[in-house]
Amino acid sequence: MAVESALKVDTKKLDEIINEFHGEKSYLIAMLQKVQEIYKFLPEDAMTYIGTKVEGLSPATVFGVATFYAQFSLEPKGKYEIKVCDGTACHVRGSMSVLNAVKRKIKLQEGKMTTDNGLFSLETVSCLGACSLAPAMVINEKVYPKMTEDAVEIVIDTLLKENA
Repeated sequence: MAVESALKVDTKKLDEIINEFHGEKSYLIAMLQKVQEIYKFLPEDAMTYIGTKVEGLSPATVFGVATFYAQFSLEPKGKYEIKVCDGTACHVRGSMSVLNAVKRKIKLQEGKMTTDNGLFSLETVSCLGACSLAPAMVINEKVYPKMTEDAVEIVIDTLLKENA
């Protein structure tokens, strides 16, 4: 019990997730998806907890799955998760200028994916499946089509006003 109290995650929530999937190791990915929904990333303590609580798993196995699949993040993400497409259609239509405009606007430090205030996360993706809308950007599942540097300014300013 002393180990559980030292964890930085809500073990009751983790137990609920494990129980939702009947503690079956075959549902590990689904469990990790639920954890990521709650925390916006996969905390190390949560992965260790699941690895020790679910029969047939180990923390190493959980870490292996979490690092194998691109859908999982081991770093905290911002309130607004921005994805800029850099697939062929988007790239040809200027997605790199859109990406750079986002970096400038949110003042993202080089080598980081989340702003210091925790408001924005930024990543490039290979394809959003919205080639006819290129260059495309997604923020928390909302698609922004035919983006320009000016459009980036407007979208980010709107989000900043919502959080003022």
